[in-house]
Amino acid sequence: MLNHLNERPINPARVVILGARGFIGRALAEALQRACITSLPVSSVDLDLATENAGDRLAAMLQPSDAIVLLSALTPDKGRGLQPFLANIRMAASLCHALEQVTPAHVVYFSSDSVYPMRGSVISEQACAEPEDLYGMMHLAREMMVRSATKAPVAILRTTLVYGAADTHNSYGPNRLRRMARKDGKVMVFGQGEETRDHILVDDVAALTVLSLRHRSAGTLNLATGQSISYAELAKKVAALFDKPIEIVGTARQTPISHRHFDITDLRKAFPSFVFTPLEEGLAKAHREMMEQG
Repeated sequence: MLNHLNERPINPARVVILGARGFIGRALAEALQRACITSLPVSSVDLDLATENAGDRLAAMLQPSDAIVLLSALTPDKGRGLQPFLANIRMAASLCHALEQVTPAHVVYFSSDSVYPMRGSVISEQACAEPEDLYGMMHLAREMMVRSATKAPVAILRTTLVYGAADTHNSYGPNRLRRMARKDGKVMVFGQGEETRDHILVDDVAALTVLSLRHRSAGTLNLATGQSISYAELAKKVAALFDKPIEIVGTARQTPISHRHFDITDLRKAFPSFVFTPLEEGLAKAHREMMEQG
């Protein structure tokens, strides 16, 4: 769970966002701007953390009063093999090298629920982290690397499936289903869409991150809504947003049926007044933004 070093929320002096041009990074930058919190967005164009001497260059950018958010990562759509794993480890190593030179006020590391195995009924922060692939192992390794590299308080935020119109990963979820419906007039699900998953709007992820920054929180927290839905039901909700009829088609299953549910007791304790965007409302927002983008 998270422990708040600031009992009352206080704006950090500056938030350095590593991975600022990514899906969550952009949403976070916008949320910080709305909260009147100064930020320094850093993308791979500005500084590629996987390159040599990136740690020294990053250290030169940092100030002891900074809060640092590490979002930079090669996501599964870029591959789950050894090379993406090693590149992601190099990114974290660069941050760790910088942290050895400059101790900031706070560090937030964006991890993933992939650190948990697919088996098991309900996931909480007390569940054992047992990654089943290199992507999950990478996140667990980076969590340990960041924690060991600094004396600053570190918050580990493990996100479940994040959706929103600006998503670039096109993972199996609302983003892909919505795009298939628009392009092909049909939505394809694995099997009959029996799997259940938790989906969180990117705006809520950004808002929870801002709360963690303002409270200068330390510890581990799963970012999930606590409400899981089958892909069959999700496909129906996505299809209903279109004016034209959308066909829902089952396809040959590639993997066994699995389910994932979250116990969000720790999140409720950390941020008792936070209200998640209802799934129907979030899907409608993403749909509307997609249509406006053309």
